[in-house]
Amino acid sequence: MDDWFKDWFDADYAALYAHRDAQEAESAVATALSEAPELRVGPVLDLGCGTGRHLDVLRHRNPEAFGMDLSAALLQLAPHALEGRLLRGDMRHLPVKPASLNGLCLWFTPFGYFDDAANHRLIRNFAAVLKPGGILVLDYLNAHHLHRNLVSEDEIERAGLRVRSQRSLEHGRVIKRMTLTRLDSGATREVVESVRVYEPEELIALAREADLHLRKAFGTYEGEPWFEDSPRWLAVFQKK
Repeated sequence: MDDWFKDWFDADYAALYAHRDAQEAESAVATALSEAPELRVGPVLDLGCGTGRHLDVLRHRNPEAFGMDLSAALLQLAPHALEGRLLRGDMRHLPVKPASLNGLCLWFTPFGYFDDAANHRLIRNFAAVLKPGGILVLDYLNAHHLHRNLVSEDEIERAGLRVRSQRSLEHGRVIKRMTLTRLDSGATREVVESVRVYEPEELIALAREADLHLRKAFGTYEGEPWFEDSPRWLAVFQKK
């Protein structure tokens, strides 16, 4: 399960999450820019960019924005307009110089995949590659909402797949075990998602240790203020 992300982010993942569309990305990016106009200029990295839906929006505001993801399958699904602006790599090894980025964005929870030590190093590494005054956008699950609203089991049909999901909280992580069945052939596969659940207060403290200070947190992609039962925790940090 430790390397679940190496196997899951493929064409099936893209099909299953296709409802997370360009309109949602437009709202999320607009909300971040409303608080952090610094993201409109200079090099900004969309880390864990997947198929590039947020990056495609951001590039219309900032031509210097670029993206990176580990999944070759998702990068191949990115719009042609992003050609030449995408890197393949592991976020634990950022291929950029210290203090070289105006901004770093992580959309749709590409954080918490690793153990605590590795996650904490990531925060420090994020701070290290930002210029003084640089912006970190962390789009993450809201732990308070998750604890109150976790659906333990469900089944859906989408994009030619039947997906039976079982969710649980185990050792501080939310685990989602899925059985994917193709409706045309009946072929099945098992996949897992495993994300460390940090409370907002924990992430704020971790960021502060790295000299990243919370500017504002939103509770929705449309820019509503965060409260304990918000569906998301969309945080904008600034490096001092």
